[in-house]
Order: sequence, then C-alpha cells, then structure tokens
Amino acid sequence: MIFNDLTALIKRRKTTYASDFTDEVISKEIIERIVANALWAPTHKLTQPWRFIVLGGNHKQELGCFMAEYYRKKYTEEEFSNERYEETKTYTENATLLGLVFQPSQRAQLPEWEEIAAISSAVQNMWLSCTALNIGSYWDTSEATMKYTERIALKENEKFLGIFLMGYPKENIQLGNRRRKPLSKKLTWEN
Repeated sequence: MIFNDLTALIKRRKTTYASDFTDEVISKEIIERIVANALWAPTHKLTQPWRFIVLGGNHKQELGCFMAEYYRKKYTEEEFSNERYEETKTYTENATLLGLVFQPSQRAQLPEWEEIAAISSAVQNMWLSCTALNIGSYWDTSEATMKYTERIALKENEKFLGIFLMGYPKENIQLGNRRRKPLSKKLTWEN
C-alpha cells in the first residue's frame, strides 16, 4: 500500500451507528481477520493488554433493551421520547458486538494510560480494517453500554472499555461533519 492509499483509507474511516446497519451477518472469518489486525497494534514491552469477546446469543437484543430502560430512567419523556425508547430497544439487533477488555500487565507494571493507549491503537486498527472491508463500526463507551458490560464476567483485574459495534451499512447513509481543523492549528514547530 502506498502512502496516498493509506491516507485515503484513514480519511474514509468514520463512525457508523448501529441504526444504520443492515441485517446482513458478518462472518466469523471476517471478524477474525479484523481482530487479527488489532493484535498488531503497538504495545510497550509487547504486553498486548487486551482481549476481545464476541457478544453473541441474546446480547444483541438485551443490550438495546437495557439501553432503552437505562435512558428511560435517566431522562424525562421530553428528553427521551417514546419513539426514541422504542427505537433504542432494537438498536443493536443488527450489530456484531465485540467487547473490549483491558488486561493490565502484571509482569511489566506499566502506567495504565500506556496500556489504554495501546488498546486505542488496536481499536483504530479494527476501525480501519472495517473501513477497508466496507463495514460500518464505532466504539461505544456510553454510560448505558458501560453499565451493561457489568453483567459480563471478567477475570481478576480486568476492565471493560466498551463495545465495538460492527455491521454492513445501509445504502445512502447521510454523512455528518467530516471536517477537521487545519494542520496549521494542530502542528507547531519549536526550535
């Protein structure tokens, strides 16, 4: 891959929400290819402080219902309408749900931020892989999602860092704001 191809792929990467996924199922082989690319993210001392859990079975339906109930309790009906409540109940039904689990290294004893930065790089590898495969995706760390993950058993010292949702996007999805601030506002040179 040449630099311009990589740049184009990075610029195509975007958040695609589960409400914009079709019901086409992502195959096990494709999921494994995406996660295999995550494993190549840089990690300090090669700790690879992650593991991933495909949340199958009833999780697709349960997560949407859990989110709807969570927001119903948190917000007024004006803030979270009945229509939004009903939509949220089925929100994740077409998504492949991939739990992101932080496994801090006991051996290397690195600062937590370094390990989480490595996981963020792994997620970016998955996001770019999804983009290359024309699969929509996003990393959900909302309050409701994080509360939902508390029901999933983890090993000692592990933490959930959200759920990565993937799905084949519907045709003609409206793109949001894709602008970025100019390089001149984000890069300075110091002598």
